[in-house]
Amino acid sequence: MGREGQTIHLQLLVTEILYWSEKCFVFPIRCPLSLSLSLSLSLSLSLYIFISLLLTCHFIPTPPNPITKTKFMSLFYVAMTKPNFFFLFLASLLFSSHHSSFTICSAAVEDSDEVGDETPFTYLEGTGKGPKKWGEIDPHWKVCDTGKLQSPIDLLDQRVQVFPHLGKLKRGYKPAPATVKNRGHDITMRWNGDAGKININGTDYRLLQCHWHSPSEHTFNGSRYALEFHVVHLSSTGKIAVIGIVYKYGRPDPLLSKLFHHIKSVGIEEEVDIGIINPGDIKFGSRKYYRYIGSLTVPPCTEGVIWTIVKKVRTVSREQVHALREAVHDGFEMNARPTQELDGRPVLLYTPRDIGGSA
Repeated sequence: MGREGQTIHLQLLVTEILYWSEKCFVFPIRCPLSLSLSLSLSLSLSLYIFISLLLTCHFIPTPPNPITKTKFMSLFYVAMTKPNFFFLFLASLLFSSHHSSFTICSAAVEDSDEVGDETPFTYLEGTGKGPKKWGEIDPHWKVCDTGKLQSPIDLLDQRVQVFPHLGKLKRGYKPAPATVKNRGHDITMRWNGDAGKININGTDYRLLQCHWHSPSEHTFNGSRYALEFHVVHLSSTGKIAVIGIVYKYGRPDPLLSKLFHHIKSVGIEEEVDIGIINPGDIKFGSRKYYRYIGSLTVPPCTEGVIWTIVKKVRTVSREQVHALREAVHDGFEMNARPTQELDGRPVLLYTPRDIGGSA
């Protein structure tokens, strides 16, 4: 992999490191309760001292297009222009950790489930509870308004970086008992047993649940489609990875066809067993995908989510979309959050070299 490829590949990693550094290392009180961190004073001081030295000695150049107003995001620019300083930064953290004791515990599973069953938010602006007000409804939802890694986003061709070294998405799904639940704001299918996993950069993320948004939340060059399907995964350390699949009107989706009766019959706040469901029945249709770091798309809008958006737009019938919309509460028939600012985040596109652009 060449220097340019390594630089691009580091960008997603650096985005995550800087996010958690600002949120946890320097301001431990802002850490989510689900990410239990005990940090010594030496670790925080070493981080401050290192950054102060870089700023004082003018080792950090002024980014031509600053990603955020924080000093930490200046290090993102350093990682791309002066990798030696970036690795020195990592080394300082490792040295401090030798004299510090901190433990990262698994994030609470409810983070991956987004909000609870019945929540005081809507998708309708003008109600005081619409997407622009989510950050004001609950103190724990503040990041919905102030976050810099929010989802969904518009996937514009001109700002996507093709990067074949991301590699094929590794899926290892298997059949397991499942339920369908009407959470009021969406329809969710949850696996109660071991339904397998995906692997991203050597980390396993076990499959938890999936749910639908209509219309689509992510857009392609400004185009919004009929439906979006989110497949939610959780790692052993509490990190969230979501696969998104977008649909346009056309032939029925095979998975929704299997669940159609349950979706139409399940009551609000009701959960029903539906037997063994094979996640392998989820059709991707393409090996091409987009990858970026974002957030959950409903409160609490938790950031640091690894998003994988399948490039191919699949098909769903109007009857299937209508069933999903009819099942939920009034006001949630259109349960798609507006697209959020990219704020300089890298968006990568994996395109296998051996398929000649046919997939």
